[in-house]
Amino acid sequence: MSSITAGARTRIIRTGFEIPQKLRALVRARESGLVVLGALIGAIAGGVVAAMSLGVAMLHTVLFDVPWGSRLSSLTAIDPALAIAVPTVGGLLFGLALTALLRWRPGREIDPIEANALHGGRMSVRGSLIVALQTVWSSGVGASVGLEAGYTQLASGLASRIGQAFRLRRRDLRVLVGCGAAGAIAGAFGAPLAGAFYAFELVIASYSVASLAPVGIAALVGFLVAGALGQPPLDIGGMYVSHVRGLDLAIAALVGLLAAGVGVTLMRGVALCETLMNSVRIRPALRPTLGGLVVGAFAIVTPEVLSSGHGAIHISSTLTSPLGAIALLFVLKSLASIVSIGTGFRGGLFFASLLVGALGGRLFAEAANTLIPSLGLDAHVYAVVGLGALSVSVIGGPLTMTFIALETTGDFWLTTAVLISIIVAAQVTRETFGYSFATWRFHLRGESIRSAADVGWIRELTVRRMMRPDVRTVPSHTTAGRFRLVFPLGSVTQVIAIDESKRYAGIVQVAEIHAPEVDEATPVRDLAHFRDTALLPTMTVKDAMVAFEKAEAEALAVIDSLEKAEVVGLLTEAYTLRRYKDELEQRRQELLGE
Repeated sequence: MSSITAGARTRIIRTGFEIPQKLRALVRARESGLVVLGALIGAIAGGVVAAMSLGVAMLHTVLFDVPWGSRLSSLTAIDPALAIAVPTVGGLLFGLALTALLRWRPGREIDPIEANALHGGRMSVRGSLIVALQTVWSSGVGASVGLEAGYTQLASGLASRIGQAFRLRRRDLRVLVGCGAAGAIAGAFGAPLAGAFYAFELVIASYSVASLAPVGIAALVGFLVAGALGQPPLDIGGMYVSHVRGLDLAIAALVGLLAAGVGVTLMRGVALCETLMNSVRIRPALRPTLGGLVVGAFAIVTPEVLSSGHGAIHISSTLTSPLGAIALLFVLKSLASIVSIGTGFRGGLFFASLLVGALGGRLFAEAANTLIPSLGLDAHVYAVVGLGALSVSVIGGPLTMTFIALETTGDFWLTTAVLISIIVAAQVTRETFGYSFATWRFHLRGESIRSAADVGWIRELTVRRMMRPDVRTVPSHTTAGRFRLVFPLGSVTQVIAIDESKRYAGIVQVAEIHAPEVDEATPVRDLAHFRDTALLPTMTVKDAMVAFEKAEAEALAVIDSLEKAEVVGLLTEAYTLRRYKDELEQRRQELLGE
């Protein structure tokens, strides 16, 4: 821990950003200090949302000639030349810039979920700013991506840097990263409760009394600051006009089932698009160009496919259009989002899933009324129900989506219907697919992350940290008689055998060698166990437990590498389990704020 702290201090000093020791001590000593930091982070997040939205609006005005104050995706017609040229050229510039960036800064940036899951909340401000700018540009040139990924990335990245400057404990730094995301989502949607639960469900992956105040304050301040700076809320209250009936509550479950299927299709579609790009061997720098061309072609048919779709969902005329136009927009918006992300544009699926879900809900209601006219389903009610169901299938966070519906409509009965559809969609997606869009992306990269729950400590608790380096060894050709003289009963429990090349040759149990039936001339290599099984220092505690279980061993040797097989230590199953249990209990106490 001291080496990590020293390394963090070195980085902070090098960047010229260090909090005075007395102030650090004050914040670390009191929970109220974290609440104050939460309020500060919320204000920063609200500013981030307003600034990024302003940047996208300016790009839309300059590039697409959108009147100031209007939204690109709320247009009903667009110049075909602009529709094709801007996303295509914008994609080309994005791809070239991304190629140059990878040469200067290879690797990928860590998002808030991964940071909290694996890195104890540590994020890069520089990397987060790069992601935010990429998101602004992608949405600004018309790619069908959401801004929410950029909002939360930059807000959480700034929160992480401030937390590192205060040298916060691991648990507190993770909470502060959640504060950044809470403020950003609350400001973007005009929904502070949704913002807070977005942090609890998706970024922190837990709820505790200790984290309630800072996260809640961050969400509230983010909402107020973003509103004061002109960020419009997600006002979907005007999308429906009638009351929700008991029948609607039952039918909402079916909407949730269908939404889960659409959500899984969207997520798999993005992966399929990326696979297709790899199979046809299009250079990564040119992939966004192709994506921009496809999205531009869709935009000629209906401009609502452009950008995040935030504008389209604000206007009730989108949902009062002819049914054929709604169905066309539903298909094209889904395809545009898949192509945009699959070809490399930066952004998320949050806003897109809201619009596609609203359109799907409307289609469902109209189709049901056509088949069974006596149902009399209100298409506007089901637009809101579909909106919540599809977004939870793609993004996750059931309570987050429920509070978005409640805070933006103010209707408890409608929220009840939305909750039912959300429960069904979330459960079906979980059982049939097992991932949200974020965790699905981790899975495709080979990461076993299912949430932002802190599992980084498991990777940090390696065999190297747990093993005993002071092991007793014996040449494998040693006879049992000689062994008994060197290692009498009671001296040690086991001894590691090594061959003439100093390579691992198995574990010898002292008690077995001293058994009367063992001939004194027998070489110990004939009595050695687990000759083909050993641990590596880089293995995690979970890897070690799996190895013990598979080998049915109480102790295993640790070798430096598979090639050299030089013995460097010994680890017992009992000590491994005890360390795992102790670490798990420590995390539980941190979670409860004890």
